[in-house]
Amino acid sequence: MTPGLARRAAAELLGTGVLVAAVVGSGIMATDLTEDVALALLVNAMATVAALGVLIWSLGPISGAHFNPAVTAVAWVRREIRPAEGGVYVLAQVAGALLGVALANVMFDLPAWNVSTNERVATGTLLGEVVATAGLLAVIGAITRTGHGHLGPVLVPAWIGSAYFFTASTSFANPAVTIGREFSNTFTGIAPSSVAPFIAAQLVGAAIGALLTEYFYPRRGVVPEPLDLPEPVHNPEGPS
Repeated sequence: MTPGLARRAAAELLGTGVLVAAVVGSGIMATDLTEDVALALLVNAMATVAALGVLIWSLGPISGAHFNPAVTAVAWVRREIRPAEGGVYVLAQVAGALLGVALANVMFDLPAWNVSTNERVATGTLLGEVVATAGLLAVIGAITRTGHGHLGPVLVPAWIGSAYFFTASTSFANPAVTIGREFSNTFTGIAPSSVAPFIAAQLVGAAIGALLTEYFYPRRGVVPEPLDLPEPVHNPEGPS
């Protein structure tokens, strides 16, 4: 692993970790402060949106701010990221998620990893994950294909925040985050039996989002236009 790749992987680990810590930690704080589920979800969504925007802005110039194996997988299928680097990214994202959930749990005096009992699988929640992830990939695809990646710190969190409230699943839309949330038996947790169906739905959604991007924003030339925010950092044809 070259020093450049190590730096990018570290950014993916840190970004995914802080994102999961924000999701889980704000969920715990919200339920400590109120018994109103709607208010707790609003607090959770606001914290997630704010953290995601900051992370894309601050770490995007280093790694492209994937923070999500579904995004990395689509980039790999499009040959916008080398397979080896894609694998490193996914490992970093999952490791970051596990560290992030531990951080959130410990901050609130809970065991670092405590398996959730929150069963979430239902037709509506799985459809919600398809919709949330498809929309996420479509938004990223649209802003990168149109040269507006600098809007990523605003538009990507805006989609996630809105999907918190109009999808039945509250918009996980991220396999690494889903795995991390399995280990917090709190407001934002997800039971192990629900993890695989959620990830499957997310991958279906990612494929749909990628197809929507190709249909509405076909590639303008032969040069790859990677799913990097706020600006491209990957050049599969150049040095890694």
